[in-house]
Amino acid sequence: MKIAIIDCGSGNLRSAAKAFERAAAGGGEVRVTGEPLDLKRATHIVLPGVGAFADCRSSVATVPGMAEALEAAVISEAKPFLGICVGMQLMADRGLEHETTEGFGWISGEVHRITPSDSTLKIPHIGWNNLHILATEHPLFADIREGAHAYFVHSYGFECTAAANRLATADYGGSVTAAIGRDNMVGTQFHPEKSQSVGLRLIANFLKWRP
Repeated sequence: MKIAIIDCGSGNLRSAAKAFERAAAGGGEVRVTGEPLDLKRATHIVLPGVGAFADCRSSVATVPGMAEALEAAVISEAKPFLGICVGMQLMADRGLEHETTEGFGWISGEVHRITPSDSTLKIPHIGWNNLHILATEHPLFADIREGAHAYFVHSYGFECTAAANRLATADYGGSVTAAIGRDNMVGTQFHPEKSQSVGLRLIANFLKWRP
């Protein structure tokens, strides 16, 4: 098992790499990489992202050959893919953060600023929240209980066109998309690498997944 964690300069990926190494328990090689060739060699691909949608999208586009290698690995070769935070959001048709930015168009939907009904709730949404698991049979959530705690840091949320692509939600003054997926692709708005035992279980489930 070869796990490629894509580094497009969007932040410190040390915590993500360590979480994947721990979840793999010596059963796989974890490589943080900005080299498109590593995606061809990988069995599993992870795209973390922090900051603004447009900046992360641009970071992928500016690495020579990365966008093409990512499309080939995930769409043509159907390798298991996990997007984390903005890495999940980039799967949308477009992001509407400050400006309209085209996403990968892998899962139909748009990324909008979250608007809690309770005006006392602050944006960004930072901290622990309970997961409401919609896709209870999805392998990603095996042995993860309803109401499990996960760690969020975000101001924008993924609004799926098709309800079936919404795997989990959280309540933050209204329903917020916590996880999405279809075919060989999944994404979490929360950070599994910061979500302690729940996050490690989810990562282990992703690594065992054979879509």
